[in-house]
Amino acid sequence: MMSRLLKATAMAAVLAMPALANDGFGGLTTGGLEFLSSPARMVSEDLYLSLDKIKVSYVFRHDGDEDLEGEVIFPLPPIGLSGIQESDFAIPREKLDGENIVGFTATVDGKKVAVTTDRVATVLPDDAEDGVTKPSDPAAGYQTPGTDITAVLKKYDIPLSLDYDKVFAALKAAPQAGRDELAKIGAVEVIEGDAYPMWAIIERYHWTQTFPHGKDVKISHEYDAAVPGGIFQWRDPVGEEGEYAASLAKEYCIDEGTQKAIKKALRQDEGDKSYWIGSAYYLDYVLKTANTWNGPIGKFKLTIDKGDPGNVISLCVDGIKKTGPTTFVVEKTDFTPKDDLHILVVQKTTD
Repeated sequence: MMSRLLKATAMAAVLAMPALANDGFGGLTTGGLEFLSSPARMVSEDLYLSLDKIKVSYVFRHDGDEDLEGEVIFPLPPIGLSGIQESDFAIPREKLDGENIVGFTATVDGKKVAVTTDRVATVLPDDAEDGVTKPSDPAAGYQTPGTDITAVLKKYDIPLSLDYDKVFAALKAAPQAGRDELAKIGAVEVIEGDAYPMWAIIERYHWTQTFPHGKDVKISHEYDAAVPGGIFQWRDPVGEEGEYAASLAKEYCIDEGTQKAIKKALRQDEGDKSYWIGSAYYLDYVLKTANTWNGPIGKFKLTIDKGDPGNVISLCVDGIKKTGPTTFVVEKTDFTPKDDLHILVVQKTTD
């Protein structure tokens, strides 16, 4: 049998809102399974995105001469300890340190598979923000996950935990040699003798999978979406290129009709009538990793559920059709993704 390493993509993103960043909360950008150097092709992908759940069903066909066996891995994006300590996050703190923090489950040909969960610690590149990648390049969190320091933490009995207080206490109890070594590699910041954790944790789910040659295999997985969001402000008129509202309009292809719907969903600022205020979510999903497969996606279906019928969505995609009060569908054949998905969901204001 041939052996390959099989991976999944998962990215991180934070809310990017000039002057309003402190009123947002971080979350996760995620993506689909990626098989490195694989002769397999994606016969179909059925992707469901909502503010609560992400569900993906694939049909893979391995056209090689022998069976393909390897580890299927789905890593969450790096979650920075300092970022969690300094601001809110889409996953409740009480769940962050538990096992399987997003409730990840997987099935193969309709049968549930046993998924192993493990964690690694990484020092992220200098261009990362608060332990997560910049929203302008969500793929970077997967492609450049940083320097693995898991072994160093274990050496000094520092837990691979997302409980900041627990980690800080372990650092305080660690020998000076340990704090010095971690400081040297950029894993901690030392202030007045105390070491503060600056690394990120990547939680990974994986299982061993065999792909028989010449046969289809259906893999499905789902997990909690953990979408970032926060206070949202819309301006009419949108302003000049580069200004906040104009940048949003360009990034999410917000046309005139959608602008009217956004204003209807929000409340008007009492002090300045050219502004509307409310809240929004930023749902991102990395599609371009599908290009690592052998050929295009045979049949691709995307379903987006915006939640409340009064919510407003906007994204840059061709062929989107409304199929229900909250659902929208895109279907393509022989699809080669050229861009990732960036979806704005403006929440209906209730007060």
